[in-house]
Amino acid sequence: MSEAPQTRAKCGGPMQQGFVVDNMSGGRAVSHWAEGAPEKTWPYLEWTWAGAKLPGEVIAIGTFRCRSCGFLESYAREEFGARR
Repeated sequence: MSEAPQTRAKCGGPMQQGFVVDNMSGGRAVSHWAEGAPEKTWPYLEWTWAGAKLPGEVIAIGTFRCRSCGFLESYAREEFGARR
């Protein structure tokens, strides 16, 4: 695997490693970005996880779609969290 970029080409901001958390248990959920690398919590099968430890900050993901071409662009930002 190649090394991750240190800065984002589009805006020049610093990049940070993380992953998208998939929370599905018979319902809908907003995707979240989690800081750091995922760690298995119970590897009952080699090819899947029963869960993943969330080592750091967790932020909701908002995704925007271009109405012309359909391109999707996602951002992890606090304001994309669930509203009460």
